[in-house]
Parts: sequence; structure tokens; C-alpha cells
Amino acid sequence: MNRLFQTNLRQLSRRLLLPALSLLLAVCHVNNANAKPLASPLEGRWDITVDLAGKPSPSWLEVRHSGNHTLIGQFVSFSGSARPISEVHFKDGKFNFSIPPQWERGDKDLSLEGTLQGEKISGSLTTPEGKTYSWTGVRAPSLRRTAPPVWGKAVKLTDGNTIKGWHAVGANQWVSENGVLKSDKSGANLITDEKYNDFKLHVEFRIPKGSNSGVYLRGRYEMQVTDGKGLEPAVDQLGAVYGFISPSEMMAKEPGEWQSFDITLIGRMLTLVVNGKTVITNQEIPGITGGALDSNEGEPGPLYIQGDHGPVEYRNIIITPAK
Repeated sequence: MNRLFQTNLRQLSRRLLLPALSLLLAVCHVNNANAKPLASPLEGRWDITVDLAGKPSPSWLEVRHSGNHTLIGQFVSFSGSARPISEVHFKDGKFNFSIPPQWERGDKDLSLEGTLQGEKISGSLTTPEGKTYSWTGVRAPSLRRTAPPVWGKAVKLTDGNTIKGWHAVGANQWVSENGVLKSDKSGANLITDEKYNDFKLHVEFRIPKGSNSGVYLRGRYEMQVTDGKGLEPAVDQLGAVYGFISPSEMMAKEPGEWQSFDITLIGRMLTLVVNGKTVITNQEIPGITGGALDSNEGEPGPLYIQGDHGPVEYRNIIITPAK
């Protein structure tokens, strides 16, 4: 009796289960056929070069989806910080968006339109002043490292009473006194002759109240140097990656005191220690910041320190490149 019951139960299960399974597979097939993929070929990060009347100027764009049908993103123009894009319109290989002005004069939005062709984009950008420039772009490299770095020999970039291994962009106001690089007024930025890929960097700096500077890693990613004592952490204050990453806490000392950064940059991954406290731990830098020398993120680049935002002093700049 038990065997007969078990046999009948198995047969009944098969008769019920097989049609249900077939119906489920059919529904899944219909849904998959009608579903639209979330990813758009425009999504991702793009390194852009704008042609400013014959002068190449770096810019950057990130596009991502919000929900199933809307593209949003952020944009770094050739000046200013990263700014959000509320919607990127994309159809038939063409796209456009607009964002409010930041530093530019004029009462119109900055607008950009472009065309996607494979792994490249190109188009035109119109500033709030009404000037239009052409631009081209390529997909930004991921810069993911497959092995931990092997560190080379540490090199001190500040020493003595002469400036060695650096060059100014414009009329030079920098001087070196007893190993301290000084800029007593706004003027030229200072750039290393050598270029670097991954590295560890120790920097000490001092600024008076209200002044401002920055240390650019590979000449593309600005670490903010500001008079930030008593302020909340922010993407435009001391220890920030300008426009992108805010430090976990504000570690600024009083104006006029010597302060320090200890930076480790591996690919896009950044760790920052400000005045002995870790405030950024292995975070990804999305792209170039405003004021970058170029947008060639896959290439080594120099260090550069800002001298065009007020008085500043630097000393004990020591870099340890990866081999």
C-alpha cells in the first residue's frame, strides 16, 4: 500500500511540476526579450581634451545610470571642480547635457554635446560666456594594479638654497632658503622635472591665514592645502581630493604652523595621512581635478605645487617611487 501511494505521488508531482516549469521558463523568456539592458555604451569615465584656440586643456566626464532609463554623471571642465549632471541625453550615438556655471562669467549654463564612436567621443563645449570649443575624449584607464608595489629609493626634492629639479610655469616668484621652497605672493606654479607613476610622498607645508595652495599628484589630482582650522571636512578644504573626496576629519593646525601630508598613490587608490592622522584610506580617485596639467591618466606625471593662490612654504618633500 505504501509503495503504490509513493508511486502515484511521484507521477502526480511530475504531471504538475513539468507544466509549471515550462510556464515559468516561457515567462522568463518573454521578460528577458522585452527587458532593456541597464548599461549604456556611453557609461563610464572619459578623459577629455578641449581645444582652447590651439591650446589643449584637460577635462573629464563620468556617465552612469540612475534607474533603468536615465543617465546622470559628473563633469570637470577645464576650470573649477567636479560638478553633478542631472541628466545626460543620449540617443542614436549622440549625447548632450548642461550644468550651471561655476567660475565662468555669464548667465548661461555650460553645455556640451558629443558623438560616441566606439571607444572614443568628440563634440563641442559652449561656455556660459558663449564661447564654443571642440573636444575629443577616450575611455579613462582603470589603473588597477595586479601586484603590490616594490618601493625604490626615497628622493628628497627640497634642499639647500637653490631650486633643483623643479621649473616654474610663468614668471618665477619661488625661492629656496635652507631647504624651504617659498612663494611670498601669488604667481607661478612649480612643477618637478621628473615624472612619476605610483609613489609614496611626504610633504610639509605652511600657509598664513586665508591662503590656499595644493599638491598635484602626477600633475592631475589636487590635494587641497587650505587654512582649514575649525572647519568641517569638505571636498574643497585641507586634505581633500579637490571636488571628489572629503577627508574623514579636519586635522588642520593653526595658520602659520608647519603641517604634513603622507600620501600613498597606487593606480587610482589613495591613502592620506594629515598631521599624523589617516583621513583617507585606500579610496579611488575617479578622475582629474580642475587645474590638471593634462588628462592622460594612463601616463606618469610630475608633482606640482600651486603658487597662484597666495603665500605658501614647502619643505621636506620626499618621494619614494615604485620600481
